[in-house]
Amino acid sequence: MTLFASVLQLDRKAVKELRITDAYSLHRVVYSLYENVRDTADKACSTPSGILYADQGGDHRGRRILMLADRMPASTVEGQYGNVQSKLIPDSFLQHIHYRFRVIVNPTRRDSASRKLIPVRSRDSISDWFSQRAEQSWGFHPVAEQLQVDRVEVLQFTDKQKRSVTIAQAHVQGMLSVLDPLQFQNSFVRGIGRARSYGCGLLQIVPVIENPFT
Repeated sequence: MTLFASVLQLDRKAVKELRITDAYSLHRVVYSLYENVRDTADKACSTPSGILYADQGGDHRGRRILMLADRMPASTVEGQYGNVQSKLIPDSFLQHIHYRFRVIVNPTRRDSASRKLIPVRSRDSISDWFSQRAEQSWGFHPVAEQLQVDRVEVLQFTDKQKRSVTIAQAHVQGMLSVLDPLQFQNSFVRGIGRARSYGCGLLQIVPVIENPFT
């Protein structure tokens, strides 16, 4: 599959002009960069959009967003705001065994009685949840000694249909070893966990190259 990694840089003026104030407004801006290839039936069936992104935050100079998609984005937002730099991801990128990683996840469990999604809250519980899901569903093993849960936060916003949305987020990083190459590739391409439309699930990975002389 053809994949493009991109970085969207927005200065303070662009952030203000685009009215980026919450998770939904950022979602709106990111998705506006890509051609909409899904029809109404696809959306009703929850067909993946082919777009993942991760907000890197910002400072007084602006904001930086990482993006991964199966198609090229526009070079600017609405033809005038920000700057997008993109590159094609080579097939060899996903053929390593070990990677350093960062990811923003939506840690939740489904209650067996009510069937409601319950957020996983403590750092230790999130670490256990992440390790279990990684090995069972995502095709990799996170190295326990290096697994870190850096930040846990809750996002609240109103979506396009004026519904109130609350999303728990955890910022996780560490080292991983690939257990199932096909499953791991699918996790990278489609993202992991829930809330992927709102900036969760993008595996930001860097291969760890084995030294042939050691």
